[in-house]
Amino acid sequence: MKIGIIGGGSIGLLFSYYLSMGSDVSIYTRTREQADSINENGLHLVKSGIEHTPAKVTAVPIQEWKGNDDLTVVAVKQYQLDGLISDLKDKAKGSILFLQNGYGHIKLLSELETSEVYVGSVEHGAVRKNGFTVQHNGLGVTRTAIFKGEDDLLRELSTISPSGFPFIIEPDFKEMLIKKLVVNSVINPLTAILKVKNGELIHNPSYFEIFKQMFDECAYVLDLPNREQYFKNLMTVCEKTANNHSSMYKDIENGRQTEIDAILGYLLELSRRKNIKAPLIHNYYHCIKGKEHEREGA
Repeated sequence: MKIGIIGGGSIGLLFSYYLSMGSDVSIYTRTREQADSINENGLHLVKSGIEHTPAKVTAVPIQEWKGNDDLTVVAVKQYQLDGLISDLKDKAKGSILFLQNGYGHIKLLSELETSEVYVGSVEHGAVRKNGFTVQHNGLGVTRTAIFKGEDDLLRELSTISPSGFPFIIEPDFKEMLIKKLVVNSVINPLTAILKVKNGELIHNPSYFEIFKQMFDECAYVLDLPNREQYFKNLMTVCEKTANNHSSMYKDIENGRQTEIDAILGYLLELSRRKNIKAPLIHNYYHCIKGKEHEREGA
């Protein structure tokens, strides 16, 4: 299978490394410099302190993407999708798999004419160390679901991916993404503002009170059925990633733009439409926006 991966961040590099074991992978980067460094050095993976054999992939600047791959994996942040969607509409000839957090991007996917569109939820922990090296911190799975079309390519993907990088096909894309949205809405902003690792949210009794209230507010705004199931999933993720720093924590720490608009921004807009008061969502949203404002001021 010919796989194109758009995005040279931690998830783009991680997927490129593992999928290159069974497929012909091209990675499309924002800068020519990153593409050149990947082509020159190969793609490096660090796991459990061990650097693995570099992988051979073809790296190309995104401006030269022609959309000829069997499957295109879009691994950019949600706020970067607006600038990509017209190219995806015009050029994509094969299937597309989107790996964004949040739920706001779903309305963009309806504009695509390609016959197969999939969405995914990534449960791996990864950090980009440099332009050609990714550190795989937390082993997880990638959940995928059909947005439109047939699941043939998803099934093929789940068979060709290596054993340490599994894909699971879920029956309902909405439920899958909402589950991830709940996890991101509670863990990411709290850890970023409190400046703690994920596990502290459940091991520190005072933080755990905020954690539970934040979940309750998200569940109320989303009108979640079977709240216990969603809360159990949230707790499981928090325990499994206890020693990790969330992506939003790292974005704030490194002075990068966060995905707060795709996560709490989406819930805030939903609460306004439903005329629901959501004070914690409102306050943590603006705390993160304040941190971004500090970065812009600097």
